[in-house]
Amino acid sequence: MRVPASLVRGGTSKCWLFDATALRNRMELDRPNLDRLLVDAYDAGDPAHVDGVGGATPTTSKAAFVRPGAGVDVEYLFGQVGIGVAGVEWGSNCGNCATAIALWALARGLVAPTGDTTRVVLRNVNTGAVLEADVDTGGGRVHEFGTETVPGTRAGGVGVGLAFVDPAGGTTGSTLPTGRAVDDLSVDGTPVRVSMIDAGAPMVLVDAVSLGLTGQEPITRERTEQLRRIRRAAGERMGLPGGDAIPKVGVVGGPEHGADVSVRMLSMNSPHPAIGLTSAVGVAVANSLDGTVVAARSDAPGATRLRIGTPAGAVAVDCADFHDGPPRRVTVRRAARILCDAEIRVPETTATRH
Repeated sequence: MRVPASLVRGGTSKCWLFDATALRNRMELDRPNLDRLLVDAYDAGDPAHVDGVGGATPTTSKAAFVRPGAGVDVEYLFGQVGIGVAGVEWGSNCGNCATAIALWALARGLVAPTGDTTRVVLRNVNTGAVLEADVDTGGGRVHEFGTETVPGTRAGGVGVGLAFVDPAGGTTGSTLPTGRAVDDLSVDGTPVRVSMIDAGAPMVLVDAVSLGLTGQEPITRERTEQLRRIRRAAGERMGLPGGDAIPKVGVVGGPEHGADVSVRMLSMNSPHPAIGLTSAVGVAVANSLDGTVVAARSDAPGATRLRIGTPAGAVAVDCADFHDGPPRRVTVRRAARILCDAEIRVPETTATRH
């Protein structure tokens, strides 16, 4: 079976995008079928993705099924495809892929350009999150190339300002799922100071000092395993199912060059080369709340702009619409580029046909 798809870069991620409306004419779009389609197309069971189109890294092994939405321009179901694991994680969202989807929706004619900037409103089906993408459409047209760059890649792309609307509590129903700004977890018999946040995505942010770190060190293999154990312990406290996608987990330290606070995140089970957008949103929201590990280490607690230090450089996050609580609008500037349109060949037995 030949399945049309587009490979699009959004920020520091690459995502295969599927037109869900067209695909529905070929197969039932239930989760088991989508699992089989992506596992076969990416060769998910192989950690190198040799016999598939997967990128063999967490930031390049993503997928989204996109269609027009009610009350929004488009809605999308996001999947994080396994690497060496024949499965797909469906419990999260990806802001970088949302950036890619916004440009793709314009290129596909799902949204018409409205001037030098065009707003595309998106809903993430996995979490219900609503996002607003302001795409650069200079001259009232869709551009294939651009000069906007972001930390983590030297390649230019079409500029996109991606805003998360009411990002707090989308999964657990509360910005602070435990009701506290800071908690102490016991992991491997050692107390670890953390903040458990649900904003953009559920995440556990670990105070670097409680691990004997500054927060600016690279995440080693041993540290990765420790952070995975912290993620499992925090997930239980937050009432989340076990998995590698959520809660997201990272280490928070003090300011570093050009940034107000330093953060080192995992992406699934590997160190993130920069920071995911949903993670950046959570860090910025945590920075606005008294007592969190982010606010305690930040040089700019409560600021409307937070510069987050990452392995790739500083990522700026803008917060707005504070109403006696966390910001209701959090924006990150990104860039996107459509890399190719293709037909992915998968076994005819991959999906149940109509």
